[in-house]
Amino acid sequence: MKGFVQDIEGLAHKNDLFRRVLYTAKNCQLVLMTLKAKEDIGIEVHKLDQFFRVEEGSGEAVLDGVHTPIRDGFAVLVPAGTTHNIINTGTVPMKLYTLYSPPNHRDGVVHATRADALADKESFDGITTE
Repeated sequence: MKGFVQDIEGLAHKNDLFRRVLYTAKNCQLVLMTLKAKEDIGIEVHKLDQFFRVEEGSGEAVLDGVHTPIRDGFAVLVPAGTTHNIINTGTVPMKLYTLYSPPNHRDGVVHATRADALADKESFDGITTE
């Protein structure tokens, strides 16, 4: 079957990796993420749009300096060119998934920790899942 059809909520709850690319299409990419207590994604600015959905935990979305509390069930849409960060302000892991449009990472990439992600200078190479 083409495409990705799975229980994204269940996958997000089970994920303990900082970043795991699940599926890469030509124009978007689905990625699981987990932020440890007090961990953040890091301040970023992309030339692409990004969507986050929090499945578990609580924290803050920071978009162009505006801090907004978020928790499970919240969605965050980050337009291209927006300085942003997602921060886990809680005491338990924050489980979420994100969609990049267009893709931002190499298909299938896994970063167990934030340190692994920072050390890896990878980027999308044009290769999709299918």
